[in-house]
Amino acid sequence: MVTIELLTGSNFKKWKEDIEFAMEMTDVDLSLVTDKPGELTVTSTDDEKLVHAAWMKSNRICLLSMRRSILDHLKSGLPTDCTAKELMTAISERYRVSSNANIGSLLQVLFNMKYDGNGGVRDYIIRMVDYQTKLKALKVDLSDT
Repeated sequence: MVTIELLTGSNFKKWKEDIEFAMEMTDVDLSLVTDKPGELTVTSTDDEKLVHAAWMKSNRICLLSMRRSILDHLKSGLPTDCTAKELMTAISERYRVSSNANIGSLLQVLFNMKYDGNGGVRDYIIRMVDYQTKLKALKVDLSDT
């Protein structure tokens, strides 16, 4: 069973990962990763009809899952007549985190870490290396000394 954490505004990254994982695991992520197929015509092939039907079903499920996992007061201002991919883009724009703010919070956590004697030293070192790796991914050079 896959659970999706409610979007509260401060947990966007986790929420997005939960949505993407849940949709992938249930094999309905088509509308999140592809654009809407063209409208069906009289000359549409059976394959095109199948792809269109699968995409439409995926879009309905993704939209429903996304909207049900957002707190009501955060839904205002979000597009209502859109695809799942467009809704995810709109939500991403709203909760886009400044890389400088992210760098600042990571540095603050890293520099304020202290080993308190609880747990193993190995776990403490692994957490420190994890923060250093996240900072390197944001192109912050930290010397190993």
